[in-house]
Amino acid sequence: MAAPQHFFHDSMGSILAIALAMSASTALACTRILWNTNGVLAVAGRTMDWAESTEPRLYVFPKGMRRDGGRVGPIDIGDQNPLTWTSRYGSVVVSAYGLASVDGLNEKGLAMHLLFLTATDYGPRNPEKAGLQAGLWGQYLLDNAATVEEALERMKDVQPIMVEHAGFKSSLHLAIEDASGDSAIIEYVDGQPKIYHGSEHRVVTNDPPYDEQLLELEKWDFANATRQTPLPGNVNPIDRFVRANYFLKTLRKPEGEREAIATTLSLARNASVPFNAPYKTPGTIYDTEYRTVVNLDSRRYFFELTTSPNVIWVNLEDLALSPGSPVLQLNPDDIHLSGNVNKEFTPVAEPPF
Repeated sequence: MAAPQHFFHDSMGSILAIALAMSASTALACTRILWNTNGVLAVAGRTMDWAESTEPRLYVFPKGMRRDGGRVGPIDIGDQNPLTWTSRYGSVVVSAYGLASVDGLNEKGLAMHLLFLTATDYGPRNPEKAGLQAGLWGQYLLDNAATVEEALERMKDVQPIMVEHAGFKSSLHLAIEDASGDSAIIEYVDGQPKIYHGSEHRVVTNDPPYDEQLLELEKWDFANATRQTPLPGNVNPIDRFVRANYFLKTLRKPEGEREAIATTLSLARNASVPFNAPYKTPGTIYDTEYRTVVNLDSRRYFFELTTSPNVIWVNLEDLALSPGSPVLQLNPDDIHLSGNVNKEFTPVAEPPF
């Protein structure tokens, strides 16, 4: 049963509802692709597909920031054992609605990607575990872990909490990877965490749960593939999962970062949802809003907004990340932005979360 809801009006006059509900009535389409087999560098890409603008902003967070996993923006969700922490590492992230980090990279080369999962069930609240509103799940790991192994260890005593904004619940699963090429997919299904850990876990989409995605892949034989090899071509998550796995297997060794990033972007674009493509029911759409690619070795973060299609990037190693450094923000919705945008960020008076 859902807990009581709390409401407030933000500065834009909209209503934020926070509910500790255990089901989701909406879905979105996202894809994460990890290329850790090329022998040159570890690189990962993702698509963000959503029914409306998530108002994405790029933020640079220094280390030494205090965070509260029991809050969504200014709202206290009333958890009896909220997780609080001080960040050990700096990061660059993409926010959603100014309330959550949904994608990002930290200074140690750990990256995270939050994707929707309809079956998500974080289970009854266990007060013995610290509560973490799910929109800060990925940020918590970027703030505190240098590797996938360390991130998984950090999650043992933490429980994500379902929250809601603008009618969308945080029914999420998480993909993480590090500079060594290690990878993990973390899901909560039927109230229990399910962890798929290993460098072989390279592609994941939003639905269904990951074990079912792997079973679907067993139906396909990509040996001796040619252009006549049949592939699913629609935008549903299983089709995108199969296509991304197929094309990932065909890649040749890149000559360097430029080719590796371009190659990963090409796979992400192939797994993207075109504007106005029909989704689960007639009249519903979940267009690809943006794509990201991370160079885990060089700590470089690439971003491509589909309505302002220039690729921009952030060199995390060239930014001030020491405690006390300013939080920086960049609105990527600017057709004039292109290439390295380190100098385009501006300080913010108050961190968004």
